[in-house]
Amino acid sequence: MRKILIPTDFSVNAMNAINYAVSLFKYDVSEFFIMHAYQDMAYAYETSSSNKTVQNVAEVAKKAAKKKLENTLEKIQTISPNPRHTYNMILANNTLLDEAHKIVEKENIDIIVMGTKGETNNKKLTFGSHTLQVLKYVDCPVLAVPENYRYTQPKKILFPTDYMIPYKRRELKLVCEMLSSFRSKIDVLYLSKTQTLSKRQEDNQNFLKEELCKNKLNFNVENSHDIVGSIYRYVKENKIDMLVMVNSKHTFSDNILFQSTIDELGLHLDIPFLALQNIERN
Repeated sequence: MRKILIPTDFSVNAMNAINYAVSLFKYDVSEFFIMHAYQDMAYAYETSSSNKTVQNVAEVAKKAAKKKLENTLEKIQTISPNPRHTYNMILANNTLLDEAHKIVEKENIDIIVMGTKGETNNKKLTFGSHTLQVLKYVDCPVLAVPENYRYTQPKKILFPTDYMIPYKRRELKLVCEMLSSFRSKIDVLYLSKTQTLSKRQEDNQNFLKEELCKNKLNFNVENSHDIVGSIYRYVKENKIDMLVMVNSKHTFSDNILFQSTIDELGLHLDIPFLALQNIERN
């Protein structure tokens, strides 16, 4: 059974991410955890209602969030009455980052799906602050869905890599099974000045071939040191439906994940972005 965590702040973007997730996993027996962390909401109530106690403030925030969460579940079941899917509603007086990490560990979550932006939508940024934090710090694959992105079957996938890190079998299995239902083609793109691979790189490439064997693989080499520009150009020219990258301190995916770099380079992704973490869970 697939276990999927979806944080929500009840924004349009969050609901869009939920719609994408239930469509993406429509063929899988899946357990969804729809989570809202309301600590920030409680602080907002406290600021505007100084005469209330902290406990009362938290109760007000919890009650408001509970109603919104129930409405969200009703919308999901109306949009996608899938017998393969079950849903758990989670309310927590916690920060989104801490609660996401807690649920990932407790429930052994396979993937987190969330919108790229939330209620405080900043149109100048690709990723909102909450999405960026989860992408960087939670030890779980994260699929970020852009605002207003309408679900399209992920037929064409771009997987840029330098072949320098040993991929995690569990995460590649997730990618393989998630995409095989759609008979997806995965373009594995190696950005380098040379086509020659070291022994280590060859081993990692072979591991990719083995673990993604249920999908059609296309291995490409592009002569470029402009990592971000080359990825963005490849996405546009090849009509890519999803970008998959590995978030590791020693790989070029950091260039995309840091908010300041996104602003500086003007990289505005308008397709779903799956960040594999390559981090061993504690």
